[in-house]
Amino acid sequence: MAERLQKLLAAAGLGSRREIEGWIEAGRVSVNGAIAKLGQSAEPTDTITVDGRPVLAAQVSAREVLMYHKPAGEVTTRSDPQGRPTVFDRLPPPRSGRWVVVGRLDTNTTGLLLFTNDGELAHRLMHPSSMIEREYLVRVRGTPPPVVLQSLSDGLMLEDGMARFDHIEALGQSAGHAWYRVCLHEGRNREVRRLWAAAGYEVSRLSRTRFGELSLPDDLRPGSFRWLTAEVAAKL
Repeated sequence: MAERLQKLLAAAGLGSRREIEGWIEAGRVSVNGAIAKLGQSAEPTDTITVDGRPVLAAQVSAREVLMYHKPAGEVTTRSDPQGRPTVFDRLPPPRSGRWVVVGRLDTNTTGLLLFTNDGELAHRLMHPSSMIEREYLVRVRGTPPPVVLQSLSDGLMLEDGMARFDHIEALGQSAGHAWYRVCLHEGRNREVRRLWAAAGYEVSRLSRTRFGELSLPDDLRPGSFRWLTAEVAAKL
């Protein structure tokens, strides 16, 4: 059965659908000897190449998913011009394809990251229409009054549009800082930090503790990973 080319290659674990769309637009993908066009469909049995190298799109392996406890200081890219460690450095290789990270965390943010060799799954989890809730533990400098917390729930204008926390819970105060648990269902770049900054407060510590139904296990130490069972992965 014919599938959109980017969907077919993403399901084979070659990358996210967005990445593969970029490859197609750049003329890096061919089908049966002809340069592919964006929106083109292909069969798993077609001869597909990327940069002239054949890919075995028909050999789609079982989906693999793992969770990783990202420590501070790692970047969420495969390589870094500044030589900083990346979240991929500690991961074992998947049985086929390559790891695709589900969303990103900035260098100083810690916590839960998901990886999968199923690029189509990664695309669905990251797409805004999925409305998947993310939960964070936040420490801010100072003690925001109730009116500020209300504004964060009602919504504030950022440079890329309105944003708000779906839920915000005060957890306590210590030495000029205040702790909160916040939830939102978007994955915009640095959205938690930017929301607090728009309210006039600096985030001094940030950790993602939950993605959808998956919570960061208490015994998963920073820099460690854990495979998800097939049953848990299927729920994604």
